[in-house]
Amino acid sequence: MELTIPAGAAAVLLGYLAGSLPTGVLVARARGVDLTQVGSGNIGATNVARALGKKLGVLVLLVDALKGYLPIALARAAFAGDPALPTLVAAVGLAAIAGHVFPIWLRLRGGKGVATACGVFLAIAPLPAAAAFGLWIAIFAAKRIASLASLTAVTVLPIALAVHSEPPATLALGGTAWLVIVVRHRSNIRRLLRRDELTL
Repeated sequence: MELTIPAGAAAVLLGYLAGSLPTGVLVARARGVDLTQVGSGNIGATNVARALGKKLGVLVLLVDALKGYLPIALARAAFAGDPALPTLVAAVGLAAIAGHVFPIWLRLRGGKGVATACGVFLAIAPLPAAAAFGLWIAIFAAKRIASLASLTAVTVLPIALAVHSEPPATLALGGTAWLVIVVRHRSNIRRLLRRDELTL
């Protein structure tokens, strides 16, 4: 398929709509729980795990990651070989993360973007993303603090992307994802500094 401006815009819109699917809210609602009124009030997998159990938390984590992975995979399949593909997939990835953080269905009040960003970068740059995700697992296993693991992993990710010589568009996406996720974790950072952050 030829990568035209309308086709690219459609791919970016698809990325946003996929990212905006409020997985945690839907899973909690099916159990009769308003996720925004329990635990931290966040709609992501960590709060689902606290409110509804770890199995459902893992389910939400996987679906939220797929929200980032699948639009990238579709864009790559549709426009394979186009020289502008790295820029397009970066734009689609950013749209997916933005959809999770600012979902149209929840009046732009979404999650923190970590799981969806993980899916995005596993699709775009698997090795750097796997390194960052491995670090997340190690820190979470040691401390049981999801925010600390997330902030550390997303900080290391742009470095891993640069070391792996990813295209400029991917590097820019890595820096943007870092900024978005850090800003979304402002309250967590304050609790970490006070040493009273929630564990799981």
